[in-house]
Amino acid sequence: MKPLIVIVVVLAATVSLAVGLGSALGAQSASRGATVATAKSSLGRILVDAHSHTLYLFEKDKRGRSACAGTCATYWPPVLTKGTPVAGPGVERSLLGVTRRADGTAQVTYAGHPLYRYVLDRKPGQTAGQDLHDFGAGWYVVSPAGKKIEAD
Repeated sequence: MKPLIVIVVVLAATVSLAVGLGSALGAQSASRGATVATAKSSLGRILVDAHSHTLYLFEKDKRGRSACAGTCATYWPPVLTKGTPVAGPGVERSLLGVTRRADGTAQVTYAGHPLYRYVLDRKPGQTAGQDLHDFGAGWYVVSPAGKKIEAD
């Protein structure tokens, strides 16, 4: 009987420790915001995420609110954050912001534009979404000044 009690106590302590560590790590990551930085590309300097993937704006978005949900957000995932967005190298902190999506999540904005990735940009530096006209409007890479980049 004693060995069974010892096993139960050890298991309870292990589960308690795991839950405590999980909560602490979850709280830490929840307070960290998404990072926006800049990188060189064939289009010049552009905004990128923490993994150096290109960030886009959608011309259909109005007044800082996203017009991309459902299937659109499957192809153009919004840049979400659980904390205050972090300005990486080359990014103007004053241009970073957050908007609430219809589902209640927080989406990073830059110069008032909600930011997105493109699912076919699989490697850093790719800009396959540039100047596409999907879901009712144009998609453009964003400059460090917060403007859309139009290819010459």
